[in-house]
Formats: sequence, structure tokens, C-alpha cells
Amino acid sequence: MSPRNVDRMTRVNELIKRELAGLIESDRVWANNILVSVTSVNTGTDLRTATVGISIFGGTNAEKQKIMAELDQRKVKWQDDLACELGFKRTPVLTFKADSSIERGDRVFALLNQAENKAAEKGEE
Repeated sequence: MSPRNVDRMTRVNELIKRELAGLIESDRVWANNILVSVTSVNTGTDLRTATVGISIFGGTNAEKQKIMAELDQRKVKWQDDLACELGFKRTPVLTFKADSSIERGDRVFALLNQAENKAAEKGEE
């Protein structure tokens, strides 16, 4: 892929990410204590498919699975909305994928803070 195509795909991915995040937020049907975030979009070079990374903060695993199912049910409507808003020749078929990288990062920071606090406590003694 040429550098020009890479720049184009990066812009397409960011456009879809921004618009889809707004659509998800406006159609919100889950509890207020749960945050759903679009973390990434990876669109195929032919613009036929796009894999959307979704992070869900808060809630139980059952609630997270229910939200992923809800996102999957609404994807056709959002694809239509994206087609109208973005005006692409083709609008990609969306596939949602749970992205737990941010949760893993939070867990690593928590462990580092815990280790730092224990080291500080030992230094005070």
C-alpha cells in the first residue's frame, strides 16, 4: 500500500470512529454507570468491512455481553446513518469486537501503584 493510501485509510478510520462514537452515545440504552467507548476502527482497503474496537467500563460481564449484542443489533441502522453522514461510495459493514486493552492497562497501573505503596510503607518502617 502506498503512503498516500495509508493516510487515506487513517482518515477514513478516524472519520468512522468519530461519527460512530456519536451515534452510539446518542442511541444509548444502557445504565448511566456504564461507559461505552469506540477505541479503534480498522477499515478494509476496499471499504467493504470495518472492525470496530469497543471498550466497556463498568457493569458485570453479563451486562457487557448484553451491550455487545445490542451494538450488533443496531449496526445496520448505524451503517445507514454513516452512509448519509459521510457520503462514501461504499459504507463498510461493521463488526464489533470487545477491546479490553484499556482495562488491562488500568490493571497494570493499579498493580504498579500497589507495589509502589508497599515499597513506601517499608521505607517508613
